Amino acid sequence: MAVPMQKSTPLWVDFHCHVDLYSDHEALIAECDRERVATLAVTTTPKAWSRNRELTRRSPYVRVGLGLHPQLVAERAGELPLFEYYLPDARYVGEIGLDAGPRFYSSFEAQERVFERILRACAEHGDKILSIHSVRAAGKVLGHLERALSPERGKVILHWFTGSPAEARRALEMGCYFSVNEEMLRSPKHRKLVASLPLDRLLTETDGPFVQRDGSPIHPSQVALAVSEIAMVHGLTAEQTAKAILQNLRSLVTA
Repeated sequence: MAVPMQKSTPLWVDFHCHVDLYSDHEALIAECDRERVATLAVTTTPKAWSRNRELTRRSPYVRVGLGLHPQLVAERAGELPLFEYYLPDARYVGEIGLDAGPRFYSSFEAQERVFERILRACAEHGDKILSIHSVRAAGKVLGHLERALSPERGKVILHWFTGSPAEARRALEMGCYFSVNEEMLRSPKHRKLVASLPLDRLLTETDGPFVQRDGSPIHPSQVALAVSEIAMVHGLTAEQTAKAILQNLRSLVTA
């Protein structure tokens, strides 16, 4: 996602997509390059990072996040040393975070231990860009960030944020960005939240293949709908909004 160095700058941003979970993720990477979509391919386990990085090595538009998904901590916490081994070579980190939903609450204490350790490792290395999951745990996520990762040591993007307005304000004060997908914007509550967020802190995402349209997983090249919906809630044109989101990405990766 080396925006300033590309001869052809991106047209779109998908800052959270599970590229390796599509049936043909090599074709999807080629599509991102063809359609000029700056895409963050998040991973859910450290074991997946090396192969994803190899597949995207020649891509000017796709970068890979080193992840350990909170929903997998119960079975994959043993991969944390592998995460730390790869971390020096990974500028992007994700998907990481906390999930206090009913299905995963039994592992919440372990999730917190893993998340804290990841944040402290990122702080030690510095210059990391993190895509963070915070289902029913926004306050806890922000607390861990305040204790373990200062804004000077890493940049945070809250993926599919569904916390309260007060938690959103707290996150803004901490320098966080927010990545927004079209599924979020189907909810009046979340549309109102996105409308309250400054445009210069917003990025777009698909969270594909989990988000679907007409029964099929959406692709990074379809992120334009999220751009249009953000434009609508902010009272702007889609063109103005797309331009602002691209500028936000530049600011994020070059800061």
